[in-house]
Amino acid sequence: AGLAWHIVSEKGPAPALAAHIKGANYTITPQDMTMGNPKAKVVLIEYAAHSCPVCAAFNEQVFGRLMASYIDTGKIFYVFRLFPLRADDGAAEKIARCLPEDKYFTFVDLLFRNQPKWDVEFGVQSPEGVRAGLVQLGRIAGMSEAQVDQCMVNTAEDDRINKVATDAQSRYSVTGTPTFILNSVSQGSGLIPYDTMAKL
Repeated sequence: AGLAWHIVSEKGPAPALAAHIKGANYTITPQDMTMGNPKAKVVLIEYAAHSCPVCAAFNEQVFGRLMASYIDTGKIFYVFRLFPLRADDGAAEKIARCLPEDKYFTFVDLLFRNQPKWDVEFGVQSPEGVRAGLVQLGRIAGMSEAQVDQCMVNTAEDDRINKVATDAQSRYSVTGTPTFILNSVSQGSGLIPYDTMAKL
């Protein structure tokens, strides 16, 4: 029940952008999942993978403070982009994209907090085990098992996911997650502490 309440009550992303937003070396599209003020002078792009434990640690230790201090106050425009490390990340992303847009970030948070249920890095080795874990999380988010399965086999999302990853590699030389791009400049990968992020 607590998890269900969390899914329903958490703040969601900003409304879909009506048009592209262009910067010196970035383009934010209506397909991007965003939070905050689109007119902010600071644009922070995070490339992350749902199965990445370091991304989950950033989500738990840093992101909440970042949101309270900078996103909710309109000081930065935050963009979350998937950089898949394995096929399971694509499956998880497709489930998240099936949900109403204002539930996307709450489901990503659920994925991070429950990696041991579905992530191979926590010993979930079989494809059946990964699927079972993702179905369980999808059900917490209000989906049926059939809906989760339907989302995971939706190949229409694959091209978009691959294009985002290819752009990350060619434009910013992204090789790992999480990687942070601040006003078009890569700040590197890894668990950047809140105090360091605040100074940036």
